[in-house]
Amino acid sequence: MSGKSSVPGAGLWRETKAGAVQFGSAIARLGSPTIRLGVTGLSRAGKTVFITAMVHALLAGSRMPAFRVMGEGRLAGARLSEHPDGSLPRFAYEDHLATLTGPERAWPYSTRRISALSLELAYRSKRRYLGGLIGPSGLIGTGEAALALEIVDYPGEWLLDLPLLSKSYAEFSAETLKKAGEGARQAPFAPFIAALAETDAALPSEETRAQHLARLFTQALRQCREEGRELSALAPGRFLMPGDLEGAPALTFVPLPPGEAPAGSLRALMMRRYEAYKEKIVRPFFTDHFSRIDRQVVLVDVLGAINGGREALADLEDALVDVLAAFNLGANSLISSLFAPRVSKLLFAATKADHLHHANHEKLEAILRVLVRRAQFRAQGSGVPTDALAIAAIRATREVVARQAGEELACIAGVPLAGEHLDGETFDGEGEAAFFPGDLPDNVETLFREAPPALKFLRFRPPGEEARKAAGGLPHIRLDRALDFLLGDALR
Repeated sequence: MSGKSSVPGAGLWRETKAGAVQFGSAIARLGSPTIRLGVTGLSRAGKTVFITAMVHALLAGSRMPAFRVMGEGRLAGARLSEHPDGSLPRFAYEDHLATLTGPERAWPYSTRRISALSLELAYRSKRRYLGGLIGPSGLIGTGEAALALEIVDYPGEWLLDLPLLSKSYAEFSAETLKKAGEGARQAPFAPFIAALAETDAALPSEETRAQHLARLFTQALRQCREEGRELSALAPGRFLMPGDLEGAPALTFVPLPPGEAPAGSLRALMMRRYEAYKEKIVRPFFTDHFSRIDRQVVLVDVLGAINGGREALADLEDALVDVLAAFNLGANSLISSLFAPRVSKLLFAATKADHLHHANHEKLEAILRVLVRRAQFRAQGSGVPTDALAIAAIRATREVVARQAGEELACIAGVPLAGEHLDGETFDGEGEAAFFPGDLPDNVETLFREAPPALKFLRFRPPGEEARKAAGGLPHIRLDRALDFLLGDALR
């Protein structure tokens, strides 16, 4: 029970097993180019909003000048199609769009399980073969082409579990309990640690005791990611985002101090459930879904981590390293795309850029690059193109200039959500408010050594009809650049 499992993707047999899941469908689509785009990020990073905005832009032909196929007028059309994997829940695009643009103008609910959506893109290609006689479709003199885009949406918390595949229960327990006694984790984990002190794990197991410990452990993990702490490296990830597995026995285990594990004991039960968690939940996710991603965008709530302070930033960096260690990075050949596809493009995106004036966007991107530098170094070593952008998939604010004490302040204005409060004022969700959110430091490295700057953030309602008309669709910040990086080369 305590031996190490192999690292995912390390053995030829495991890559072959993962590739066999998709081999049949890949053969069927040899004549129709397909890109599987993975969209992930930790809680509150904006995955649902990103996908809804991206799909709406493609379907509606929104104003996207930096997405070259659209900026050059070559996107002939897009339509939703049935996803080839009928076992995956469908991403509720229409519901999310209605929530965003309806009378209430609310943000859709966040990602809690894996889902998928497929589109067919028709475009006019600039590529020609045989001196321009043959276009990409193989027809004489035509530049018409098509691309199938499969979007897979999944919680980033699930990726935090993939490193567990190479850890024994003893290693998981030792690492988790050590962290539980440090820094911002101490207070949330105090009730769980106290309960452990009263537990003899070598005695016969009782299900009520196991469930009580699991509830305290899960509660501690969830408190660690709440506003004010904003911690990110919180495995097991399914405890935070259980999806359809809420209450399953495999999600009812906790780390325990080292000791004897006689048959029938609580420690033996926890070891058994930990191994079941890896084999029945984590590994199938890797084999059936994650290992099939061609291109990936990782959304990051950098501003939330800044508000959490230096420990939250360091914890986010550790989480991103764990997340990126799971990716099978490298260029795809025909054979590798059929049997063991690799992520061939990787984008990191700092979301909620509309919460800052554009003068701070380059600084936000610089902070993101510092956070992902270790993970990005590994990707670049594999020859995989990577980029880091500050984006707002849907822009909820506009920029204004205010005067205070004879000075001009670069402010943002929007309609705060009902109940938001700032400087003693509570907002009703109807009127617009303008305020100065603060500036990020010129030397972003200081964020990792000193107390973070005093930034002010409000949650805003989605943009109204007037703003959508003025923007030629859902207003955004650099969503077009993100799409061009992820898909532009496939739509030449």
